[in-house]
Amino acid sequence: MIFITVKFNVKPEWVERWPELTKDFTAATRAEPGNLWFDWSRSLENPNEFVLVEAFKDDAAEAHVGSDHFQQAMKDMVQALVETPKIINTVIEGEDWSRMGELTVE
Repeated sequence: MIFITVKFNVKPEWVERWPELTKDFTAATRAEPGNLWFDWSRSLENPNEFVLVEAFKDDAAEAHVGSDHFQQAMKDMVQALVETPKIINTVIEGEDWSRMGELTVE
């Protein structure tokens, strides 16, 4: 799978509006064929930082980046950002989360 993590440093005046700003983009991406997950989190250390964890089957990420909703989101989000987002994009085996070996809940 293609595994992607992106950190968005959002302007303070946009922090509370960020979920609404990204709502349509999130829904459209989650509906894409080949999308495995597309999940937002907020940093505990920096309340202005949102972290996106997403995954796609094999080559599905290419269609995602070429989609109309992706292109629109890039235009919509730029106004709310302090800087260019930071990204890790890599290919890993599997198509789902694995269980943590160091901690077992029974």
